[in-house]
Amino acid sequence: MSTDHSDKACELFAGGFNCAQSVFAAFSDVTGMDKEAALKLSSGFGGGMGRLREVCGTCSAMFMVLSILYGTGENFTFDDKADHYKRIQAAAEQFKEKHGTIVCRELLQGLKVTSDPIPEQRTEKYYKVRPCIKFVKTAAEILDRYISENPPEKDKK
Repeated sequence: MSTDHSDKACELFAGGFNCAQSVFAAFSDVTGMDKEAALKLSSGFGGGMGRLREVCGTCSAMFMVLSILYGTGENFTFDDKADHYKRIQAAAEQFKEKHGTIVCRELLQGLKVTSDPIPEQRTEKYYKVRPCIKFVKTAAEILDRYISENPPEKDKK
């Protein structure tokens, strides 16, 4: 298992995948999910949920990875559920500490940002102007740190 997924996530983003796909698919080796399935599952979360500019796709991907590894399934207690929500909120807080918010439109403040469903072309200019790769890197680093400090139980997958 790799313990540094930020390079892989940034490579995926630079290769044209959206922010959520980049983070989520980079952790396929940890979640055990087929890369293609991971890309498809996370494809609707880019641009703050389908370009609605709500919760940043990198954060949605963090929450999905944490849920696969530590979330509640059919058998859970009230405490299990509360612990998992604490885990999600702690990850969000770490992201906020670094970037000020987890909301896509706020992260992109000052740029021309629309919720038009047509994505922008990935050009050299796009990558120079958009700060999204920083958010991809942060989300992957938060996940790597959490997973290394809290190895998931194998039987919970």
